[in-house]
Amino acid sequence: MHKILVDTCVWLDIAKNPDQQALLNVIEELIRRNELTLLVPRTVIDEFVRNKERVIKESSQSLSSIIKRVKDVVDKFGDPKKKKATLELLNDVDYKIPSIGETAIASVARIEKLLYFAEIIEATDDIKLRAAQRAIDKRAPFHRQKNSFNDAIIMETYAASIQNKNSTGIRFAFVTHNKNDFSLPNGNDKIPHPDFAMYFSKIKSQYYLKLAEAIHRISPELVSELMIEGEWFDEPRNLTEIMSAEGELFDKVWYNRHQNWLYRIETGESKIVDKTSNSTYNSNETPREIFEGAKKSAKKIEQKYGLENLGPWDDFEWGMMNGKLSTLRWILGSDWDFLDT
Repeated sequence: MHKILVDTCVWLDIAKNPDQQALLNVIEELIRRNELTLLVPRTVIDEFVRNKERVIKESSQSLSSIIKRVKDVVDKFGDPKKKKATLELLNDVDYKIPSIGETAIASVARIEKLLYFAEIIEATDDIKLRAAQRAIDKRAPFHRQKNSFNDAIIMETYAASIQNKNSTGIRFAFVTHNKNDFSLPNGNDKIPHPDFAMYFSKIKSQYYLKLAEAIHRISPELVSELMIEGEWFDEPRNLTEIMSAEGELFDKVWYNRHQNWLYRIETGESKIVDKTSNSTYNSNETPREIFEGAKKSAKKIEQKYGLENLGPWDDFEWGMMNGKLSTLRWILGSDWDFLDT
C-alpha cells in the first residue's frame, strides 16, 4: 500500500492545466485498485475550496485578455501580408479558451471528489503544538519570515501519519510545488529542507516536487499504460476548420437548392422575367439580373468543388448535409435549425 500527501498548491496547479487529465485518471484508477490512498489534512481541503473559483476564473480570463491585446497590436502594426494568417491563428486560440475554463471546472470537481473520499486527517492538538513550536524556533517552514502555519500543519500531519504505529509496511510520499518553504534552500530542490529531514528516507518516506514521479513509483508499468490511455483523446477542431467546413456545407446546400430552382424553371413552375421601372414580381417570378448572378455563383462552386462532389444526394444524404450545417452554425452561435442560404 502507498499513501501520498499532496500539498494544496499541487492540486490547484493540476486544476489549471488541461494536460493533467491523464494524471487524474491514473490516480483514480490506483485508488480503485486499492494500491493508493491519499492522505488529506483538513487544511488542504479548506485551502482548495477557498482558491478553486479563482483558479477556474483565471484559467480562461487571463489568457483571453492576453490574446485580445495581441490581436489589437497585430491589427494595428502587423505586416499586411502576414496579418490575416496571424489573426486567424489567434482567433483559433481564442476560440479554445472557453474549453480550457470548462476543463478546469471538470478538474476541480474530480479533485474535490478525490479529496472528500480520501483519508481526511484533522489537525489534532499535538499537531498544532508541533507546528507552533516550529514557529517559535523559526524552523522551516517559518524560516522565510512569513506566516506559514498552514504549511507547518500539513507537514506535521504527514509526520504523524508516518510515525503512526499502524504504518508498518506502508510506503509514504509527500508532494509539493512549494519548494521555497519545503525544499533545501539554495541547493537541490528535490531534497527536503534540513528541518524536515527526519521525516524522509530512501524507502519508507520520500519527498517529491512532481506528483507524476510519486505516482510512477507505485507501479511504473501500470502508470505508463494508464497515462498513454488517458492522453489518447481527440483534439477539438479549431475555429478555422469549423468555419471552413461550415462554408463548404453552405455552398453545397445552396447549390442543391439552385439546381432545384433550375428544375422548376425548366418545368414552367417558376419563370424569369425582365426588369422594368415599375416591376413587381409574383412569388414564382425571378428578375433576370438575379438569375444571371446565381448562374455565375453556381459556376464558381462547380469549379471549386467539382461536379462529382455536388450531388445529387438521396434523402438520407441530404438530411445529413443539412444536419451538419445546422450543427456547425449552432457551434458558431446561431440557433438550432438555422439553414438559410
